[in-house]
Amino acid sequence: MQLSTAPAVSRRRRGNPDSQGLLGVLSVCATLLQLCAGCPSACVCNSLDVNCSGRSLVSVPGLTSLPEGTHTLNLTNNRLSSLPVSTFANLSTLETLDLSNNYLDNLPSRLFRELSNISDLSLRNNSLTVLDRELFRGLTQLRRLDLSLNGLAVVPLGLLDELQGLTWLSLAGNRFHALERATFEPLINLQHLELGMNPWECDCNLRDFKHWMEWLIYRGGYVDAVECTLPKDLRGRDIRGVPVEMFNYCLQLDDENGGTKGGSPPCVRATAASSEGAVVELPDCVKQRYRPVSVRRAIGTVVIAGVVCGIVCIMMVAAAAYGCIYASLMAKYQRELKKRQPLMGDVEAEADAEEKQISSVA
Repeated sequence: MQLSTAPAVSRRRRGNPDSQGLLGVLSVCATLLQLCAGCPSACVCNSLDVNCSGRSLVSVPGLTSLPEGTHTLNLTNNRLSSLPVSTFANLSTLETLDLSNNYLDNLPSRLFRELSNISDLSLRNNSLTVLDRELFRGLTQLRRLDLSLNGLAVVPLGLLDELQGLTWLSLAGNRFHALERATFEPLINLQHLELGMNPWECDCNLRDFKHWMEWLIYRGGYVDAVECTLPKDLRGRDIRGVPVEMFNYCLQLDDENGGTKGGSPPCVRATAASSEGAVVELPDCVKQRYRPVSVRRAIGTVVIAGVVCGIVCIMMVAAAAYGCIYASLMAKYQRELKKRQPLMGDVEAEADAEEKQISSVA
């Protein structure tokens, strides 16, 4: 009996590792099935990365079934032309979103409003011509933004206000003729800016932005070549190398136009009364929150300082000349005084001798 029971016990012991391995395989299969069940059919899900690129998609597949905690979503090289405002709802864990190489021409306001953790956003090579100023509202964690190779001509004032953590920005390959300095001043941490392949007009409208670029470079940032297309005498030149004296004529234009460029009136936030008697703020006026430094005031300060320094220098030269003349006169006087001293001694000796003779006679 003992001999018959021993092999059975040994078989049971050898079977335990097999059962544990089977359980491990089943658990892995269950995990994979769960991931596949949460992945759109047009995409490939790998851990926390979802790749839907190159599928000729004309609409975004249902993203509500993405694996929980997805960090990266790739929608490049498709045929997307529009996106519903709720496309990226409930994707607060998303950190990287790539929409490049599509046909997007209009993005709804606050499309990315729920992407509070997004750090890298690419809209490269689309058909964007206008950006809503509320588009990037709330994206405080954004560090990299690519808007290159589109048809943008204007960056709306306020579009970048909440992107203070942005370090990398590309606006290359668009239709920019000029940019407003006030639009970019909130980007206090920007280190890399690409502006090439744009038809820049290096006139007074680009003067203040040139000053801002110089400030960015001064604090260690990088700006690629900004080549002028107009005027003809500056065509092909990088505006960063154009002397600031080339823009002196802008000061005269400002004076002739009443202190404004192009003759347009300054922005004054006016109000108007509606038919119901309520006061309505005019929407065409944009508040100037970031005012560039007045060049005329700086030049005036330099001129006044130069005049004061010149007067002080003249006074110092006059004082030095007076001191030299006075010293020379005193030296001359001392020399003449020394020459006269022996003669005065002889006269006094003769006077003493005469007094002695008179006293002896008496």
